[in-house]
Amino acid sequence: MAWVLKMDEVIESGLVHDFDSSLSGIGQELGAGAYSMSDVLALPIFKQEDSSLSLDGEAKHPPFQYVMCAATSPAVKLHDETLTYLNQGQSYEIRMLDNRKMGDMPEISGKLVKSIIRVVFHDRRLQYTEHQQLEGWKWNRPGDRLLDLDIPMSVGIIDTRTNPSQLNAVEFLWDPAKRTSAFIQVHCISTEFTPRKHGGEKGVPFRIQVDTFKQNENGEYTDHLHSASCQIKVFKPKGADRKQKTDREKMEKRTAHEKEKYQPSYDTTILTECSPWPDTPTAYVNNSPSPAPTFTSSQQSTCSVPDSNSSSPNHQGDGVAQASGEQIQPSATTQETQQWLLKNRFSSYTRLFSNFSGADLLKLTKEDLVQICGAADGIRLYNSLKSRSVRPRLTIYVCQEQPTSSVPQGPQAAGESGGGTPCVYHAIYLEEMVASEVARKLASVFNIPFHQINQVYRQGPTGIHILVSDQMVQNFQDESCFLFSTVKAENNDGIHIILK
Repeated sequence: MAWVLKMDEVIESGLVHDFDSSLSGIGQELGAGAYSMSDVLALPIFKQEDSSLSLDGEAKHPPFQYVMCAATSPAVKLHDETLTYLNQGQSYEIRMLDNRKMGDMPEISGKLVKSIIRVVFHDRRLQYTEHQQLEGWKWNRPGDRLLDLDIPMSVGIIDTRTNPSQLNAVEFLWDPAKRTSAFIQVHCISTEFTPRKHGGEKGVPFRIQVDTFKQNENGEYTDHLHSASCQIKVFKPKGADRKQKTDREKMEKRTAHEKEKYQPSYDTTILTECSPWPDTPTAYVNNSPSPAPTFTSSQQSTCSVPDSNSSSPNHQGDGVAQASGEQIQPSATTQETQQWLLKNRFSSYTRLFSNFSGADLLKLTKEDLVQICGAADGIRLYNSLKSRSVRPRLTIYVCQEQPTSSVPQGPQAAGESGGGTPCVYHAIYLEEMVASEVARKLASVFNIPFHQINQVYRQGPTGIHILVSDQMVQNFQDESCFLFSTVKAENNDGIHIILK
């Protein structure tokens, strides 16, 4: 923290004075007054800090530093990550500072680098559903972007680009040897991604992430150099100022002992080093949606994903896919897993699980799936993965009566026919418990054309035929045994089934 405080003092001192005075010529190239972090760290104020650094610390010396000119919240505990409040649509400066020591990365000296700035979700569950969340936001806010560059305010950035398919990312080239500042505007607010659009402090946190790349041998900016990010919350205009004031007033009411557990509020936010956002860049912004940063492989999927709104995709398998409704097997390949997800109405998650085999998917716990897919889809996916046959409401056993045999009576009826031939019974499982279901399932089990069945009767006392109604089926005892025979209907226009 001492390093951060000293750095802020330097930034707020004479070095920044040149920069602030240069704003009168907004958009102009300011190479003459350029400075780098190497120059800053060479000042006497940092000599004691440098001497205390270990060899390991020097080995991890970051090549760049990104500083956002927005105050951090005072209501953050000591060991937690800083949190910064932003106003929707307001321009905030991110200073792109060269932090290299003498001789570091000579291959980029005198050359441009590319940086991609993104606003992404802080919550891992929302990261996994980023594509769906952003598509929903796009639907509600047609023509708007989540993140924009304020180009007239920005300094030193070259060849800025945005992609219509990536509403949350902007990119540009810049020269580390020259003073560079990118002014960003975040247009989404934290409460737009919460259930029922809860307001105030219940909004979800975002992250501002900066990834910087150098050119490869083909001239494409794909070689990763550095990444850093910070946590933010975005409020409606003036809302961030009110929230900052509220946090400050709360801290003032705390005792001195309680205040020791919290970080002080800093005038600027230093982005901390992090892993690169897992979106391998092409020559410029990648057109594909960013995958989630964990639970994925580094390989890129080539699977075509149907629209997430399609609950019953019309997908033709290649012969290896499992039938819809069947439980996925651990031996399922990644391709079979994709087919299973599609056929079980999980098309919006095929990209997310593009490199998962059946065994990988089955290893996920219920809690994992809820965190990844949300409560509703997570529970549904878990139930589908661990599916068991639904217990029927009623089970009856039926055997077809042989024309030459007499009707068995008593215990003999359940075991063998009158001639000593064993009776083979078939289980009929009923879920709807209606007469039409009995006829349909008898037709299926005994290969009788369903359209030929006119009526189903039950043989009653003295041999009378009682029409099987829905109410009668509902009063069948579970695991009842029946023999059935068929008789031609009047005028030979079908058959009747008689249960005995």
